Amino acid sequence: MWDVVVVGAGPVGLATARLLGLRGRAVLVRERWPAPYPLPRAVHFDDEIGRIFQSMGLTDEVRAVSEAVPDHYEWRNAAGELLVRMDWSGAGPSGWPTASFFSQPQLEQVLATAVEAMPTVTLLRGAEVVGIEEDDDEVVVTYGDGEQARARFVVGCDGANSFVRRHMGVEVRDQGFFFDWLIVDTIPLDDREWSPQNWQLCDPARPTTVVSGGPGRRRWEFMRLPGETRDELNCTEKAWQLLEAWGRAPSNTTLERHAVYTFAARWAHRWNQGRLLIAGDAAHQMPPFAGQGMCSGLRDAANLVWKLDRVLRRESGPALLDTYTDERLVHLQHAIALSVELGRVICVLDPEQAARRDARMIAGGADPRRVLPVAALPVLGPGVTARDVDIEALRGTLLPQFTVAQDGRTGLLDDLLGDGPVLLTLDPVVSPGLPALSIGAGADLDDVTGAATRWFTERGAAAVLLRPDRYIFGAVADHADCAALTTQFLTTAHTLTSPAH
Repeated sequence: MWDVVVVGAGPVGLATARLLGLRGRAVLVRERWPAPYPLPRAVHFDDEIGRIFQSMGLTDEVRAVSEAVPDHYEWRNAAGELLVRMDWSGAGPSGWPTASFFSQPQLEQVLATAVEAMPTVTLLRGAEVVGIEEDDDEVVVTYGDGEQARARFVVGCDGANSFVRRHMGVEVRDQGFFFDWLIVDTIPLDDREWSPQNWQLCDPARPTTVVSGGPGRRRWEFMRLPGETRDELNCTEKAWQLLEAWGRAPSNTTLERHAVYTFAARWAHRWNQGRLLIAGDAAHQMPPFAGQGMCSGLRDAANLVWKLDRVLRRESGPALLDTYTDERLVHLQHAIALSVELGRVICVLDPEQAARRDARMIAGGADPRRVLPVAALPVLGPGVTARDVDIEALRGTLLPQFTVAQDGRTGLLDDLLGDGPVLLTLDPVVSPGLPALSIGAGADLDDVTGAATRWFTERGAAAVLLRPDRYIFGAVADHADCAALTTQFLTTAHTLTSPAH
């Protein structure tokens, strides 16, 4: 019997399998299509997602198929005036580039190759799930060819039309935010320099997005206008007609793909039920304006896997899995709210409304902090987080990944911490039940740049307890409270009861 059957071999399904396999879990990945989809879809990931790839042991492989943004992401109006400028250059808090672009088939190949090399993980393609039977001890998954697989848990990473989600019967909430856009993926054949590399044309005559499609590729996204049908927009002739204004033609460009997508904002109310769980597009979809669709799915995987592993090892009860929905659903609202609000600014077709928008943003100096909608900070919902003894503002947030050194080895923090929970402190402490490491000058982990020491000091923290996904369980201002913090984590992880829904 398998520990986990993963349904779907897209980035989220493969990431889930990889992370489980690294923990020694026996995993079967079943994909309905006989071969990987060969054309681009997702194109962007942020520094936190780079950190998740790092946790999979795929740093070099992912960097080889992606490109970091070297400059700013800009929005301009029809007159070319700057409406907003966001600095996407350099590294983000998680130690990876603030923004990276890629071609999904190449990224999926990296993940599939890594999964297929694992002794406890099997990837099989060309079998569609047609039945799920669950009891108290196991799940039996039936495929269209009559084959069956038995597992302790099933994770549905099977897309927006998820069979697993439909079998669970969970309600899906829809925000009613719908816009059709033509996505055009190209391979330029000339050596034109794209500067800025990624930008948004906020022109009411036709809102348009121009971004990287990964190394050697470019993507255009054109909003469907009133009076245009999807069929009229989604044809090769129309794609070339729209690209002509950007100096693109068959003589200097290969057209890889064109497809009309309906951007929508929706999510399932529950992502786990009994021995069934869902992640990625099976659990939620959002407009692409913040580039957080695939990113959110990979955050699902990182949140779910360490909890699922603890339950499989019988170190925690099944109620721990309820925190997957509770934590991620709250966190997801940030990404969806931001995506929708950005879309409301971009998808303006009325010239007078666009003029008012432009005037407001120009008056704000194109500063994103002044001219863009402000959504709630991305903090985990209630779950495996501390109570009473911690610094509340840090609870459920992601710890930055500092550059540190240990025993002559210099690298990013996670590479030196391992994959379990850990207490990170400014001064050495004894922490029964969990590993504890001090960070600073001459500490267990040498603070190479001083960034870690500044981070702790500015927030008044003496110690933080990190979960396996590197979100902060809790932080304390006094080293004397470390024992209580550690005890609370161990107690919470072992005896957690499901929050009320």
